[in-house]
Amino acid sequence: MPKLKSHKGTQKRLGVTGSGKVYRVKSWRGHHLEIKSSRRTRRYAGKAIVGSEHSKQVRRLLPYL
Repeated sequence: MPKLKSHKGTQKRLGVTGSGKVYRVKSWRGHHLEIKSSRRTRRYAGKAIVGSEHSKQVRRLLPYL
């Protein structure tokens, strides 16, 4: 059986915590931050845990995660 390839776009966007949960970076934080309120930009800060309903799809895209 050949080796499986990881999906490179997913690999750049997702990571794994020490306990094995998948995390992602929140969206809307890329640019044009001056016109967004402080309250809004704080909400976009940090990382978010990917829900368990997507775990099967993530495992298919990143088999060696």
